[in-house]
Amino acid sequence: MLRLDDLTVFVRTADEGSLSAAARTLEMSPALASAALKRLEGTLGLRLFVRTTRRLRLTDEGEHYLLHAREALRQLKEGHDKLVQRKETPGGLLRIAMPSDLGRNTLLYWLDKFQARYPEVHYQISISDRQADMFRQPVDLALRYGRQDDSTMVAMPIAPDNRRALAASPEYLRKHGKPASLADLARHNCLCYVLDEIVHNRWTFYPPEGGVPVTIQVNGNRCADDADLVRRWAVAGQGIVYKSRMDLTEDLRHGRLQMVLPEWLGEPTPLHLVCMHRAQVTPTVLLLRDFLREQYQQL
Repeated sequence: MLRLDDLTVFVRTADEGSLSAAARTLEMSPALASAALKRLEGTLGLRLFVRTTRRLRLTDEGEHYLLHAREALRQLKEGHDKLVQRKETPGGLLRIAMPSDLGRNTLLYWLDKFQARYPEVHYQISISDRQADMFRQPVDLALRYGRQDDSTMVAMPIAPDNRRALAASPEYLRKHGKPASLADLARHNCLCYVLDEIVHNRWTFYPPEGGVPVTIQVNGNRCADDADLVRRWAVAGQGIVYKSRMDLTEDLRHGRLQMVLPEWLGEPTPLHLVCMHRAQVTPTVLLLRDFLREQYQQL
């Protein structure tokens, strides 16, 4: 099998007219350069050089083969340069998985802005509250809530200080009153989220001054496995929701929802941009990471 370094030694020797000069230029020993030429001649079954008293001279076969060797090296370099340029220029297809509520109502708008800035970037989006299996599904990147403890994955923080928050619509609070304490949640309709057949009806809160966290078991007449639907129920006045603050930001800002018991800190829910290995952290992915962090700070 032909070796790239053998072709390089051959072409450089032909250019220099000397094996030792070619070796110096390529920063290798004359013995290694000589071995490369012998290996190439053995692979081709041809003699490429004739040694004279002062220099090496190409044989007829060597002159003919030199044209092909130069062209092969040129094409290989051109291909390498294009790959490097593609890697360093923002662009290409990003296959991204993201949670339902944050994806539909926040991330899609952010990604629109990113694509407007870098029009060579293309997306393939997967939206689901079930965690994507990045080894089996056609997914390169995933935006995931919660701690990322899998050491085999690369997790880049986007919103490290994000937490859950309690919220309800003004209409619901007018009808049913505002809870004055965590214990009051027991008499309210709490909208719950279902994941992997488990109803998440145990809500944990942290005192702002530190101390022991408090977990409350809540009840309600509605639950769903789609976080976007649970938030929409809250906006429609159906009950109290306990969700990522990032999911609630626009509704809180426009008055569709109000914070409930804001003096209690919700569970930490950091957001990460996740990929399977370091090789996937391209300049485009780093630009996306920084852009998402910037958008989060503006929230």
